[in-house]
Amino acid sequence: MIIRAEGLVKTYVMGATTVRALDGVDLDIDEGEMVAISGPSGSGKSTLMHILGCLDRPDSGRYVLAGEDVSSLSRNRLAEIRNRRIGFVFQTFNLLPRLRALENVELPLLYAGHGSAKDRAAEALRTVGLEDRMHHRPTQLSGGQRQRVAVARALITDPAILLADEPTGNLDSRTGDEILTLLETLNAAGRTIIIVTHEVDVAGRCRRQVHMRDGRVVDGAKQS
Repeated sequence: MIIRAEGLVKTYVMGATTVRALDGVDLDIDEGEMVAISGPSGSGKSTLMHILGCLDRPDSGRYVLAGEDVSSLSRNRLAEIRNRRIGFVFQTFNLLPRLRALENVELPLLYAGHGSAKDRAAEALRTVGLEDRMHHRPTQLSGGQRQRVAVARALITDPAILLADEPTGNLDSRTGDEILTLLETLNAAGRTIIIVTHEVDVAGRCRRQVHMRDGRVVDGAKQS
């Protein structure tokens, strides 16, 4: 078991209104699974993603990541765990336009104080099939190529978990299919993949689907 969430609650105060974004979420994910977390807008899937990715903490409940209870850790400690265990892929790619692909992929290790990481960045780009685009800037790449750079950047720290937030949302159907195939290949190699999506066909590519509504998991909380 790489992820165990028990009774997660998260509320937000918006003016005079209190929104219960997560309302007692239970969720288990085994190492090596490929899981989709889906649901309509306002279902709580983005809030759950932020907690599973150690970007935020629950108000109450328990979150155990790779055997460690991270529910109430400090933000600095959460950042350390996040940088070591989790890679992120976002819908908008989040690449720096003035940097070449190789330099964008290097960034997580440079921020962590590892010095030059060009060899590892080059290997990550080879893994996603972009060895011939290492020195191109994002504006010189197609949408699918930019997302592959983002996947390579997520992989450079060798995380146990790859968390993808709407990874095909800005791509046409053919390119989106290529990115999903890449994620399936990474999963087949042993990586745990979690995809947050509202798209039924994207969720259908995952071996397991977790459905959310009104801040709760309504189906798929535990592997059958």
